[in-house]
Amino acid sequence: MTEHEQNAMFVRLMSALFYGLSSFMITVVNKTVLTSFAFPSFQVLGIGQMLATILVLFVAKKLRYVEYPNLEVTTFTKMWPLPLIYIGNMIFGLGGTKQLSLPMFTALRRFSILMTMIAEYYILGIKARMSIQLSVYTMILGAVVAALNDLAFNLEGYIFILLNDFFTAANGVYMKKKLDSKELGKYGLMYYNSLFMLGPTVLLAWWMGDIALVLEFPDWSNLLFILQFILSCIMGFVLLYSMLLCTLYNSALTTTIIGCLKNICVTYLGMVIGGDYIFSWLNFVGLNLSVIGSLVYTWVTFRKRETSQSKYTLLTEPQISKIQAV
Repeated sequence: MTEHEQNAMFVRLMSALFYGLSSFMITVVNKTVLTSFAFPSFQVLGIGQMLATILVLFVAKKLRYVEYPNLEVTTFTKMWPLPLIYIGNMIFGLGGTKQLSLPMFTALRRFSILMTMIAEYYILGIKARMSIQLSVYTMILGAVVAALNDLAFNLEGYIFILLNDFFTAANGVYMKKKLDSKELGKYGLMYYNSLFMLGPTVLLAWWMGDIALVLEFPDWSNLLFILQFILSCIMGFVLLYSMLLCTLYNSALTTTIIGCLKNICVTYLGMVIGGDYIFSWLNFVGLNLSVIGSLVYTWVTFRKRETSQSKYTLLTEPQISKIQAV
């Protein structure tokens, strides 16, 4: 392996690790806010995450730490359909987190991997290797087995997570296309995604009565809750940034599976925190089978790659330098 290939592999690994850690942290924090503290609105929590992203990037641009294009008439057209996908991904993800136990949430999230693999084939023209396909099918089989004996079955939660899976797959694939086009850059995608969907989300939360419920929430005087809420908002920005980096230096499929791979920790931790997981042997076996599939995929994806690999899944050092300059 040449020096350029080694550097590219290091960047890929670090971006994947950063995204995995961020995804793990925000899942646990969101679960604590929505379940342990019984915060009444996942939509308002999402609004807080969007506001944090807008504020951080706006200040960073004013201080000249980051650069992205100014708002223009054509900006929304350049972003489409990412804002709609982004809001669907966030709302259904937070809703599913509130409705399901963490172990079942993480198991059902693995359907997003299958959807991403299919979307990459039809939209980006990328066909996953057979070893990757088999590891994905193993994860899905484990998720199905776990769901067949989910003693805390929640239909609304299942629907939310499957919709979240669909939007996650679409987000990863279209994010890859927008990053490759280099029109707005990674910071522009983050900023305008949140900016364009903030208003519609606030209107939806008001229409559904969530704003009133949040204003009456008793724990606003609880310092521990306030710290957790602020942390969740900040982690929303960190997660989006890490997702962009991982998609930029790897592939949409890798980003999706790294997001699910952190669920190895979340799966077992979720049996302890949250208080809503009901143990059964068949469910437990299914969860572990899905975890094994995740581990196999990690080994297959990050082992030594052939030099003929797709441009979407491995970037050389010169390509990385050009993208960083955007």
